[in-house]
Amino acid sequence: MLTPAFDLSQDPDFLTVAIRVPHARVSEFEVYFQGADFRFYARPYFLRLTLPGRIIENGSEKGSYDADKGIFTVRLPKETPGQHFEGLNMLTVLLAPRKSRTAKPLVEEIGASEVSEEGVEDDDEDFDWEIEQSPYEEVPESVLYPHGHYGFGGLRSGVFQRLQDEFSDVIDIKDPDFTPAAERRQKRLAAELARFDPDHYLADFFEDEAVEQALQYNPWWTDTYSEMMAFMGKNQEQENHAALVSFSEEEKYQLRKFVHKSYLLDKRAQRQVYYSLIDILLAYCYDTRVNEGEKNVESAWNIRKLSPTLCWFETWTNVHDILVSFGRRVLCYPLYRHFKLVTKACRDTIKILQLGKSAVLKCLLDIHKIFQESDPAYILNDLYISDYCVWIQKAKSARLAALAEALKEAPLTKAQLGLEVNELEAAALLVREEEAARPASPAPGSEASDGSEASDGSEASDGSEAPDGSEASDGSEAPDGSEAPDGSASSARTTDPAPEPEGLAGRGAAGGGSLQGPVLDESGALRADGHGLCGRSPTPRAAVLQGALPASGPAPGRAGPLIQELGERLEAAVRL
Repeated sequence: MLTPAFDLSQDPDFLTVAIRVPHARVSEFEVYFQGADFRFYARPYFLRLTLPGRIIENGSEKGSYDADKGIFTVRLPKETPGQHFEGLNMLTVLLAPRKSRTAKPLVEEIGASEVSEEGVEDDDEDFDWEIEQSPYEEVPESVLYPHGHYGFGGLRSGVFQRLQDEFSDVIDIKDPDFTPAAERRQKRLAAELARFDPDHYLADFFEDEAVEQALQYNPWWTDTYSEMMAFMGKNQEQENHAALVSFSEEEKYQLRKFVHKSYLLDKRAQRQVYYSLIDILLAYCYDTRVNEGEKNVESAWNIRKLSPTLCWFETWTNVHDILVSFGRRVLCYPLYRHFKLVTKACRDTIKILQLGKSAVLKCLLDIHKIFQESDPAYILNDLYISDYCVWIQKAKSARLAALAEALKEAPLTKAQLGLEVNELEAAALLVREEEAARPASPAPGSEASDGSEASDGSEASDGSEAPDGSEASDGSEAPDGSEAPDGSASSARTTDPAPEPEGLAGRGAAGGGSLQGPVLDESGALRADGHGLCGRSPTPRAAVLQGALPASGPAPGRAGPLIQELGERLEAAVRL
């Protein structure tokens, strides 16, 4: 038999069940409903539901079939008109059968369906006397009482004894089965301190355009939360808030595939389940915001890396520790490391919890899909997320609302993270102010080659005098017959007497690029090689101080044609 796709809706007096049976024979179907039981059969489909409220048969029930869409719709009257049926979108719970037991249970779940005592048989009749026997073997104490428990409610242990090599990339803790909780926390804190990068943090702190864009994004729960607040302003009941959250067909298919379970958790385990839920939702809200609702290959990594519950199997005792751990990991691991993203994720988590278990379930289903499509991370579905998707359908929305209030009353500051980010930001801002206040002039006592003084006190080569009173090379006459500074005639002649506005050692060519570097050498004197290329010839420092510059150097004002010729020769070489 196939379980068909179905959807439930309600109004004050009726419950409507829409069942999609495209390949069924309409003339052969059966519908049974009484109390909280509803059954539908149309070969090859069979649907059995345990409703959250009671329905009756009083003649006002109706049924119809849409042949084009293949949808069979049944409209059933409520036993108590005006009653609100809560949890109609929790499909896994609705599909769970009423268990009939033939013996008195050793452990009874409070709040479960009534158990009929009829048919209880003697235990001796069911006992298998031919059971296989095995000799007693002493079991080590470490196996009986392992140090490490993890998974949903701390119900798992020993999983990674054989799978550590396969799933070493999924979790950060090594050998979790024999690592106590206190040791896990110490190792986690040490790993976060070693991972923190001040340069990366300051880069995101000052250049926060991408961060601001992520902060402006509105995920789906923002509009839903606004609608809920509008309904609360109209004195609407809180039970109707679940109708604001709808599930897609893919999400409904996920819910139908889950196997219903009952979790017997003590108070300590229940507290751990709620605390870990906050931790997982914080990581999910961060990933949704920075990716603007679009999932990518890094989504699974972001969620499990930012949640110590998933990557360190961390356990919690209060909400404040969860926020501190999440804030530290946001500033240490992902691409965008900004404290505003931490506070924004906290506000998003509060909104989701206040929307109730339907919104939480929708987020958990999204996480389950992300992990299922990621090769190494699917093990986390088996350890945590699948159980959360089943458990949350029976959770009380009032407890989630109380959890949201506890999260709202636990403010987080940068000083509580223990990473000294306040001191780091103050030092960076101080350096930035000093650089802004510093004038843009060169170092004292030195001028650039366009007329500023050199660092040794000698003036530059644009007509200024040297320390001994001799003029620089551009104060001498041109090479076409003019004398050099020492009185000797220059034998070098330029082919083009057209001057250039600035010297070769000035600000550069018309493109704005400086020609200093490979073109200029230590002395700043011009030279010509055998190929007609222009450069600078090294001159001893003492000769410069005495005013003795090489006679073959042309004036800087004549350097323009040489630069042009150099460019033409380079282009010719590239073409060859």
